Amino acid sequence: QVQLVESGGGLVQAGGSLRLACAISGRSVRTYGAGWFRQAPGKEREFVAVITWTGGTYVHDSMNGRFTVSRDNAKNTVFLQMTSLKPEDTAIYYCTSHKHPYSGILSTTAEEFDYWGQGTQVTVSS
Repeated sequence: QVQLVESGGGLVQAGGSLRLACAISGRSVRTYGAGWFRQAPGKEREFVAVITWTGGTYVHDSMNGRFTVSRDNAKNTVFLQMTSLKPEDTAIYYCTSHKHPYSGILSTTAEEFDYWGQGTQVTVSS
């Protein structure tokens, strides 16, 4: 059974930083890519970042330069480092695992992922 558990969310002032972690069990990050999405109140779920099984990464253009996605193979954990946070970054952040193993595609749509974590709240105050 595949499970994803996010952690690291919280309340931070604008300009601050947070690092989210996603511990994955039942599926190896060496085989399956992983992604981060977020959903703010009243808005649709939005792609944030992806890391492929080979370690290739892509971050949404609007967050590039502020957010970085990485992983720890030994801990089977994916991270989202967020810096220079803005109030508009306030959302629930979800970690997800790609549907297909050995996919080098930098997937950005939710339909390309199957298992999801429960989400972690990030609140940025102005």
